[in-house]
Amino acid sequence: MGSCAGLLLAAGAGRRFGRPKALVELGGEPLVRRALRVLTDGGCAPVRVVVGAQAEDVRALLPDPSLAVDAEDWATGMGASLRAGLRSLPKADAVLVHLVDLPKVDARIVARLTALASPDVVARAAYDGKPGHPVLFGRRWWSEVADSANGDRGARDWLAPRQDVQLIECGDLGSGFDVDTPDDLPAAQG
Repeated sequence: MGSCAGLLLAAGAGRRFGRPKALVELGGEPLVRRALRVLTDGGCAPVRVVVGAQAEDVRALLPDPSLAVDAEDWATGMGASLRAGLRSLPKADAVLVHLVDLPKVDARIVARLTALASPDVVARAAYDGKPGHPVLFGRRWWSEVADSANGDRGARDWLAPRQDVQLIECGDLGSGFDVDTPDDLPAAQG
């Protein structure tokens, strides 16, 4: 197993939610802190958190503010966060990219994916056979992924045509359920 950095995308304004999801609390814990803990407990090191909307408020929730990476153009979409994050990472064999609004992804899912870390890997969690997050990118691909990341599609366009993406079933450990609106919070706790 190679070294695996963690990259948490937490820059969005949460338009459908009404505020940045990074700041939303679930079970008394902000989603940004929860997702960061999941990455570190799952074996990612170092970890970076991409911030944008209400960046200072999100940064204040981190155990170490130096973990934050500013996505200057965060308002243009997830692609900006992914580019900023990938370009900020120190040397590692791979990076696991995680989203702040996935509370049913736990450290066991992260560990299952980080066990595959290598410079050439492309893998992603799957839930009941359906591709989801987090996504693992070997270092070999970082610049290609960053160059292709645009708008709110993140790495979707880069991943779509590839035949070498390993789908790692994680439905036995959690789900890809995401929190989009306040109405989703009760289901996220269950």
